[in-house]
Amino acid sequence: MPINITMPALSPTMEEGNLAKWLVKEGDKVSSGDVIAEIETDKATMEVEAVDEGTVAKLVVPAGTEGVKVNAVIAVLAAEGEDVSAAASGNGAAAPAAKAEAAPVAKTEAAPAAVPAPVAAKAPAPASSDNRTFASPLARRLAKEAGIDVAVISGTGPHGRVVKKDVETAAAGGGLKPAAAAAPSAAAPAPAAAPLAKGPSDEAVLKNFAEGSYELVPHDGMRKTIAKRLQESKQTIPHFYVSVDCELDALLALRAQLNASAPEKDGKPVYKLSVNDMVIKAMALALRDVPEANVSWTEANMVKHKHADVGVAVSIPGGLITPIIRSAETKTLSAISNEMKDLGARAKSRKLKPEEYQGGTTAVSNMGMMGVKNFAAVVNPPHATILAVGAGEERVVVKKGQMVVANVMTVTLSTDHRAVDGALGAELLGAFKRYIENPMGMLV
Repeated sequence: MPINITMPALSPTMEEGNLAKWLVKEGDKVSSGDVIAEIETDKATMEVEAVDEGTVAKLVVPAGTEGVKVNAVIAVLAAEGEDVSAAASGNGAAAPAAKAEAAPVAKTEAAPAAVPAPVAAKAPAPASSDNRTFASPLARRLAKEAGIDVAVISGTGPHGRVVKKDVETAAAGGGLKPAAAAAPSAAAPAPAAAPLAKGPSDEAVLKNFAEGSYELVPHDGMRKTIAKRLQESKQTIPHFYVSVDCELDALLALRAQLNASAPEKDGKPVYKLSVNDMVIKAMALALRDVPEANVSWTEANMVKHKHADVGVAVSIPGGLITPIIRSAETKTLSAISNEMKDLGARAKSRKLKPEEYQGGTTAVSNMGMMGVKNFAAVVNPPHATILAVGAGEERVVVKKGQMVVANVMTVTLSTDHRAVDGALGAELLGAFKRYIENPMGMLV
């Protein structure tokens, strides 16, 4: 029977997306793992891979269509041996091509509607040899986000491969291997969150202004997502703030020395460290040294992370995004610098993959280059902390009873008080300050 390809949810917050480009045409044969389309979300432009094999019978939604709802049918595949024209005509009415408000594909009633379907790698990869479980990259990511071990899911794909629909079936309580089905599920459903307060209506605001003195600019997807997440953060996370001044003279001297000694390739240095690169490393090492602060809060557990995955706020047109330096405590300053340059460039062109900006254990927001002296950032769940970094500037400080001039930077740690208490937050910030003021410690 025909196979419907639907608009995937490429992030947990995605409700609709723009079908930017088709990479296949009607009549093409596709295999599981083939990249078939590009989708624009509120955060990035993503590639979508096929999870089934067949022939493209019909492209239901044309390239360039905006506002296509998640789960709307965007194309139809004819299965092997099936008549392509029959498959196309049989599904042509499923979702009119000219409309973005296509009806969502019917699912089993128990299947969770909010299971995200992030984009996976271009080609399918087998599981590691220790469990011999074969699954598509998309299925692996879905299983991870649903809290299900892919090894316990019964695969219905080619050669028993676990595919997207198998994960959705497992999330609904079925499709598990016999041994796993007998055991109670480890992932309990999260309690329903309280509804977020709505903002004022246009009428309530505009009545205070003369007609013709303003223009209305509709919120785009990114701005809606930012508003929703920040409002959720402020309504659910009890914030507290700790600030400290860090002297930068030793760090600036070391940075200059390291940049001057950088080897060259094709006439260019292989790295050029910024102060922010060293801030990222210092924050990661501080979390390594104070592991009790490298946590996330859930209603049932304290999630203790084994690595410091540091998100870095990057301003892009219309909003911001936070790409993540994974296991930053294990990486050299040059590796962090080059990785950050790559992530920052792709963030501005909206080319990041979901796994490159989702998750993380903490974040750094640096407004020093904008001349901001100090500020307090909003914690971005599931993080328990975020570091706000101000500008380094010359200030008069007292050393051994004498007034001297030093380069000083003010940083403020915003903390989720449910997970990190005041003394622990101060300990974390103290560890950060030590690395900034004694930067040679970041090299060993």
